[in-house]
Amino acid sequence: MSERLWKPNVTVAAVVFRDGQFLLVEEETEAGIRFNQPAGHLEQGESLIDAAARECLEETGYHFQPQSLLGIYQWPRPTGNVTYLRFAFTGELTGFEPERPLDTGIIAPRWLTIEELRATPEKHRSPLILRCAEDYLAGRRLPLDAITHYG
Repeated sequence: MSERLWKPNVTVAAVVFRDGQFLLVEEETEAGIRFNQPAGHLEQGESLIDAAARECLEETGYHFQPQSLLGIYQWPRPTGNVTYLRFAFTGELTGFEPERPLDTGIIAPRWLTIEELRATPEKHRSPLILRCAEDYLAGRRLPLDAITHYG
């Protein structure tokens, strides 16, 4: 057994589809400006569901109410030694704060069609963006009670 315990980076994402478009964020990354779903890291003591709602609000100004688990995605980033374990949620938007300051690095929320996503993979922060959108359109859904949070 390794002396050093390896741990993945646990993240959450909000996959929101409305009027034929997906909610994304345009953000600054070390690789340049990229698109991502509203997403971020799970904070200590926080439930996965609460984290998804918080990240969506912080990155877009939209209030997000998770309604189902879209899937769990494991992605080892090709550069570096980082693996992401993403819990993606679907749900509905319940409000909008257009004047809310967004997280550092976020340029703005953007609405894109699946065709626009398919045509721009080089602008995606990771391959998870298109995969989550495709899984959403395929009807993948798991009940939220598949997740148990003690705390």
